[in-house]
Amino acid sequence: MSGPQCCANPPTLSPTSGVGSVIEFGGLKSYVSGPSDSKLAVLLAADVYGYEAPNLRKIADKIAAAGFYVVVPDFFYGDPYDPANPEKPLLVWKALHEPAKAFEDAKPVIEALRSKGISAVGAAGFCYGAKVVVELAKSKLIEAGVFLHPSFVTLDDIKEVKAPLAILGAETDHLSPPELVKQFEEILSTNSEVESFVKIFPGVAHGWAVRYKFDDEMAVKSAEEAHQDTLNWFIKFVK
Repeated sequence: MSGPQCCANPPTLSPTSGVGSVIEFGGLKSYVSGPSDSKLAVLLAADVYGYEAPNLRKIADKIAAAGFYVVVPDFFYGDPYDPANPEKPLLVWKALHEPAKAFEDAKPVIEALRSKGISAVGAAGFCYGAKVVVELAKSKLIEAGVFLHPSFVTLDDIKEVKAPLAILGAETDHLSPPELVKQFEEILSTNSEVESFVKIFPGVAHGWAVRYKFDDEMAVKSAEEAHQDTLNWFIKFVK
């Protein structure tokens, strides 16, 4: 996750962005969107910039508009990565916010969803968040998962996946290069018990699905295609 690509195009965080609301859910401050009486839910695990990123909340709202109750937890407890803070360079920040801790924090969120009557849960993770989602998929805590430009996910992780999994990668990605994504695909293709979908988007770089620039028409088009692929995966398996 180190290096400029991980953190390129940082968002301007906005605690009031999105059409949903911020509540405490499963012990975490969370952005929630969609019908609260839905039986189907999706958890979104943010990249290092956290749950106040406007583009991330737009994705949440788009999934919610399809009938899902969407929860975007603040796994960073109000302390997302800030590239302008010299006292917390990325590796220092990451040591304070390991994905393993976020995975543990995700469990009560999933439990809270189940306890409110949710019958099926999907999860999508962006960059850092993909590691949280792969742990949920390994533990059979979700019905389906999606990675978008993942970080930290290993071949051994993929071998242990127990839920349908879609992986959306970038052509230019030093964190999960196409060669690694293709290895993920090979492993998944040998697992007859897990359905999978793998796609590498041309002409885009790590982070494109959530940190695209609105004035870049191609970037927006590719991001929206990835969002639709994500939604289609959840419609197929979270039911």
